[in-house]
Amino acid sequence: MHSSPRSGLTAKGSAQQPCREETLGEEAFAAIDRLREAASAKFTGGFSPTALALAYLDWAIHLASAPGKQLELASKAARKAARLGGHALAGAFQEDADPCIRPLPGDRRFAAPEWSRQPFSLMAQAFLLNQQWWHNVTHEVPGVERHHEEVVSFVARQILDVFSPSNNPLTNPEVIERARATGGANFIEGWRNWAEDWRRQLAGQPPVGAERFVVGRDVAATPGKVVFRNHLIELIQYAPTTPSVHAEPILIVPAWIMKYYILDLSPENSLVRYLVGEGYTVFCISWRNPDADDRDLSLEDYRRSGVLAALDAIAAIVPGAKVHAAGYCLGGTLLAIAAAAMARDREERLASLTFLAAQTDFSEPGELALFIDPSELRFLDSMMWNRGYLSSDQMAAAFQLLRSNDLIWSRLVRDYMMGERSPMFDLMAWNADSTRMPYRMHAEYLRSLYLDNDLASGRFMVEGRPAALQNIRTPIFGVATEADHVAPWRSVHKLHLLTDGDLTFVLTSGGHNAGIVSEPGHAGRHYRSLRKRHGDVCLGPDEWFAMAPVREGSWWPAWAEWLSGLSSPERVAPPAMGNAARGCEPLCDAPGTYVLQR
Repeated sequence: MHSSPRSGLTAKGSAQQPCREETLGEEAFAAIDRLREAASAKFTGGFSPTALALAYLDWAIHLASAPGKQLELASKAARKAARLGGHALAGAFQEDADPCIRPLPGDRRFAAPEWSRQPFSLMAQAFLLNQQWWHNVTHEVPGVERHHEEVVSFVARQILDVFSPSNNPLTNPEVIERARATGGANFIEGWRNWAEDWRRQLAGQPPVGAERFVVGRDVAATPGKVVFRNHLIELIQYAPTTPSVHAEPILIVPAWIMKYYILDLSPENSLVRYLVGEGYTVFCISWRNPDADDRDLSLEDYRRSGVLAALDAIAAIVPGAKVHAAGYCLGGTLLAIAAAAMARDREERLASLTFLAAQTDFSEPGELALFIDPSELRFLDSMMWNRGYLSSDQMAAAFQLLRSNDLIWSRLVRDYMMGERSPMFDLMAWNADSTRMPYRMHAEYLRSLYLDNDLASGRFMVEGRPAALQNIRTPIFGVATEADHVAPWRSVHKLHLLTDGDLTFVLTSGGHNAGIVSEPGHAGRHYRSLRKRHGDVCLGPDEWFAMAPVREGSWWPAWAEWLSGLSSPERVAPPAMGNAARGCEPLCDAPGTYVLQR
């Protein structure tokens, strides 16, 4: 019996491909799991209970089966008890007994002189010894997966910090002294502070004092025009302040995890204003704040409608000029992808590349890796799938936990126990002006870059071909910061392993934001710098740190000098603001409209 051509196609389709009804059924079953996970996330703050349970079980089972590690911990506990006893005995005979343990660098909870007196010194020393012992408990347990070890250690630190004597008004001598001096009025003022903060949080308002930093007036105030707009970006061209400019313009690609004006804060610490004053024509991308309707925006959309669209607009305004491109944080990662794709196609549109606190290899991403594993990504993916985006409060909570002493507990003590308010400044106001992340883009970013490290491994595909960083021959200026918890400097340093061209690498003091916003004249700033030319031996991070000379001051002038060396020797007249004839008509004054989206 012979089948008709139509029946044959049907039979073939049913044998090799699932029917439409079956596919819809599978999607419905998958949606049930996603809805359950999204609902659970509301009660767990976005953290996967399964990921935490797996980490705990891995650690607990291996610790229970390691008698040698248990004996080691018991021995260390006995020695620490003896040290604490010795400190207590010394404190009974002298007021300021030498401590038996000192806090870790950056931990200032017990820095006040009041903590050197008994019994507060004894409580602080007991806490620090206990903290050190729990570090030993959660580390170097034979057989525990490294990621699980880091998760368990992180959770242990969070639990310990809850019980720090500095967080209790009855055991914090600074709070006790303040209460004595004010007759308890500090607690009344602290209650008012707490009520005000809670009211603002429920109303979705910025923190107290942020209203003094108005976008376009106090911050993001460098004069300019929006000269191009699409669904994803507004491109700002800044007005010149010098009679002539370098022929090559600068394009700044900021991260879209926050508003762009981290690089254009107050006039005195604006990197944009500094570059304009150095005689550069500066363009900067201002990203749209996505909502649920933008759920399907992808990393490829950000490359095409972001970086490439901006370069096309600049080419219309400054025809024939190569561009100095600079990317900050996530914007730097995107710029690296775009530059690798252009290098593969032999496009010569870039005069130089600058990466500011931007990772291209995510094998050692720092403490953010605590929140990145298959279980946690599935949880985040379901949350974003349900909403269409990752909300700003979820991202803020993760960053606050990474620096809980500075961002949570110190605020609890200062604002609610001492009854004080730290003065708001521009960087804090910017940090409160957060954005959302579209579902598809952020899922691709976390899985492909963070979890699978596809970019560094040569597996990241652009238009069906790998975007290999090794193809980049454009001179690179890389900046990392010493105290970066988002993009640790040793991770950023891996750029040396991924490119073979001319690379000038700078390590500056400060953290992820404050290290980049490092204007000339800022007190206490320093940086290290070393250049690697094509064919030079690649140094490891510790070797590099030992060899790179230390220079006092801001790294901005060093960057400006590097850019000048790669620019045409003769300056030109400033280009017009936009080019209406080529589709880049000035649309409105800077900072534009996208930065104002809530």
